This record gives sequence, structure tokens and C-alpha cells, in this order.
Amino acid sequence: MSAPDRPGRTLPVSPPRARRVVLISLYDLGRQPFALAEPAAWLRRAGFDVVCMDLSLARLDVSVLSGAALVALHLSMHTATRIAGEAIPRIRRAAPGALLCAYGLYAPMNAAWLNRLGTEAVLGGEMEPGLVRLAEWAAGPREEACPAEPLVSRAKVGFVKPDRSDLPPLDRYAHLVLPDGRRSVVGFAEASRGCKHLCRHCPIVPVYEGRFRIVPLEVVLDDIAQQHAAGARHISFGDPDFLNGPTHARRLIGLLGQRFPDVTFDATIKIEHLLAHEGMLADLKAAGCLFITSAVESLDDEVLRHLAKGHTRADFERALALCRAHGLALLPTFVPFTPWTTIESYLALLRALIDLKLVRAVAPVQLSIRLLVPAGSYLLRLEGFDARLEPFDERLLGYPWRHEDPRVDALQQRVQAWVGEAEAGQLSRERVFDGVWRMAHEALDVQAPSLAGANYGEPLPRLSEPWYCCAEPTTSQLTGF
Repeated sequence: MSAPDRPGRTLPVSPPRARRVVLISLYDLGRQPFALAEPAAWLRRAGFDVVCMDLSLARLDVSVLSGAALVALHLSMHTATRIAGEAIPRIRRAAPGALLCAYGLYAPMNAAWLNRLGTEAVLGGEMEPGLVRLAEWAAGPREEACPAEPLVSRAKVGFVKPDRSDLPPLDRYAHLVLPDGRRSVVGFAEASRGCKHLCRHCPIVPVYEGRFRIVPLEVVLDDIAQQHAAGARHISFGDPDFLNGPTHARRLIGLLGQRFPDVTFDATIKIEHLLAHEGMLADLKAAGCLFITSAVESLDDEVLRHLAKGHTRADFERALALCRAHGLALLPTFVPFTPWTTIESYLALLRALIDLKLVRAVAPVQLSIRLLVPAGSYLLRLEGFDARLEPFDERLLGYPWRHEDPRVDALQQRVQAWVGEAEAGQLSRERVFDGVWRMAHEALDVQAPSLAGANYGEPLPRLSEPWYCCAEPTTSQLTGF
């Protein structure tokens, strides 16, 4: 991925500025952001006064930006990046003398757009050393040009214990919700970065290109210890895939069970890894794993091939059976609306969720997600796929597409609106599903069969904020900052 042209704005030469750095998270799936805590530790170790702001929980306080040498925004996902489009102009006005930087998975693929908005630096991959170098330059006299950091760095870095000292308390973030209604405070840790797989639709792939980095065991455990001391009794691992490094994962869960016997956890694991490392399922359960999230994406084998997911529907059903045999809940996520989706295949997905007793295991938002095609997506390498796309739309930060059957697009819009209304009204997953079931049959102009007596599955442990990374931001997210 090559660097875009530098923007025209030139920061003024100035006397040394206050060594203040403001790190901003825009949205991170309801998690206390590791991607603020880790660079904060690096920057404070280098002598900087660091302020962390999480705009998913608070409005932008422009007074904090006053006098900052560097303001850096973490763009972990599409939603955060869309919010950045609204936030950057205001930040630029509030801190005209600061070096403005964007970092995270979605920063490199949107670098040219970010530069036009007013950022001077964009970092992807292992960004901590680059942030320190940028902060040193921004706080100095600026007699030399701003250092030209690589757009994506995959160099190994020495992870340190994340500094979460000025982040909002854990009890303000997503909670663990147990089947009996009890809730627990959740901590969020990362044991690795990147991913060794090349799923075509995944935003990690253009940045890491099949590489991943391990966080040392003691750093992970020290981070868990500080969150445990802050009240966390459940840890949600934010790794793109917890079993990218199976030996590392096995050692980690062994030590986790020994040092924190009162702590449960969850992790995200690919279907093919669940099958390849079947022997670890018992170890995961013994160490306190309550549930596993897996990006299944589709139950249509043709779609799975297009997405290069590395599994089939039969693989998924086998992994589901294995997890259940070991007492582990498997929570699948989906991208049900793609250019290859038909009304019939969407109905087949809904029927499968009933047959497999998974209705209660699937967050309703998963039934509404439409495939996003961001800049740099490996989907663009799929032969003939570009013919389905419209020109890149900076408002959407992606390539729009329209289904050849307009009923599919109309159904997606109806489902999305219904899910939003239902979740705002706190309707049960069963009632939301019933509404989607009816809408899908109406799209075919047929009577929806009664679901009376259907087995929707047992209530399962879950997080209070649904896991999804490839969806449009809500109006409240765009305006809340």
C-alpha cells in the first residue's frame, strides 16, 4: 500500500510546545480501547503528558485539545472512520497548531481522504514507534520537515503493559450478560494483532497481508491483572483470531486459569481453527471460556468461496456440534446481504438458524448487515467483481453496489430499519427474528409459515453490545461526539 500525496497544509515552525498528546477513540465495539492504552504507555514512557478521550462515551471536550502538540485518532473500523469524517473538522478548528494523525486498521486505506480532511500523518499496523516519533517532532521547534512515517508498518514492536489510568471505568463499557440475567464487568485484552488469513472482505487483510504479531504473555497477563483489580470478572479477547498462534493461546489460557480462577473469558476464533484445533476446546472450557464468536458470514457455500472464508456450511455445523459437546456456546456472526444473496438463500439462512437452534445465539443486527467494499478490499481482486460496483463514494467510504434483484436491497433496508426499531424498544431476539421471518416471506409474496412451537435454542452468555465491525454508523454515533 503506497503512501498518498502529502496534503498542502504546512505546520508552522514554532518554539518547543507543551509535550501534550491527545489520543481519541471514536468507537471500539463497546470496549475500553486497548489501542489507546498501549500507545499511551509508550508515550508516557517517553515523557509525554497523554490525555485519552473515548467519544463513544463522552462528547468532544475541545478545551482538552488546547495546546496539544499531537492529536491522534484511532480508526479501528468503518463506523469509527465515518465518525472521524464528522469529528476531524471540529478537532482541526479547536487545535489548529497540533499535528493531527489518524491510526488503526481503517486509516491507511482511507489515507488520501483523511489528508484532505486535515490530517498530516496516517499510520497503520504497528503504530506505537511512529506515534512517539511524531510526538517528538510535534513538541519540538519543527525546524525539519515532519518525519515521513510508513503508511503501514509491520515491524515487530516491544509491547508494554497498557496504561488504562485515565480511560473511563470498565463498568461504563459493555457487560457480560448471563442467561439468568446476571451481569459482570468486562475487561478487554489483546493477545495478538493482525491475522494470517486472507478473507477477501476483511479490513485486516489490506494492512497485515497475512501476518500477525504476538503480545508477550506477561504483558497480556499484567493487563488482565490491572483490569481484574478494577473489577473485571470476564475478559473479552479482541484478537481478530485467538488461535492464529495456537501454542501462544494454549499457554495463555493455562496461566489465565491459574492466576485468575474467578475470571471467565470469550474469544473470536475461525471455524477452520475450531476444527483444526479441536483438542483445545476442552482446554478453553476448563480455563473459563464461556463463548466463542466466529465470523461465519454465510451458510451458502458459493458466497463462502467468494469471501475466501476457508470453511463450508458443513464445517460450520461440525464446529457447532463440537463446541456444544464441550459446553461452549458458539455465537456466529453473518454478512447476509451480498451481491450473491437471493431472497431464497436469505430464507434458507433463517430456516437454518431455527433448525440449528441458533436464533437466541445471533444478535439481531447480524440479520441486517450488508457487505461493505472499502478502499483496498481484497474483494476488488475477485475476477469480475468490479463490474458489480459503482464508483467509490467518499460519503460512504466504500464502493456502492446494487443487487440485480431490487427485492434483495429492499428487504435489507426493511430488516435494518426493523432491527433498529426493535433494539431501541428492547424487544427480545425471538420477537425480532419473527419480524424478519415475516418480512423475508413477504419479499417473495408468500405467506410466512407459523413459528409457533419453534425451538429458538437456549439463552446463552453474551456481551451487552453486539459484535460487528462491518456496518454503517447510527445517527446517534455520528452526532454524539
